[in-house]
Amino acid sequence: MSDLGNKTIEVISPSLLIDARGLACPLPLLKAKQGLNQLAVGECLQLLATDPGSERDIHAYMSLSAHHLESFSIDAGTYIYLIRKG
Repeated sequence: MSDLGNKTIEVISPSLLIDARGLACPLPLLKAKQGLNQLAVGECLQLLATDPGSERDIHAYMSLSAHHLESFSIDAGTYIYLIRKG
């Protein structure tokens, strides 16, 4: 954890990184599911994707699963997901 003045920020380090850049739908989601199957409950997966459809797919999957989307951002065309296994 980091302390910034009065705010404490938890820094999450992923247990697994999956680079799905260049893969088209639905492969980023399938790779994420495969990665999550390798993790223990509470561990985090970081997924990198370039397919814009991955945003819709990952968010929909998160709403239907026990997993939690810790963070989501887009950087220079790369969609970055941090998913905690539920």
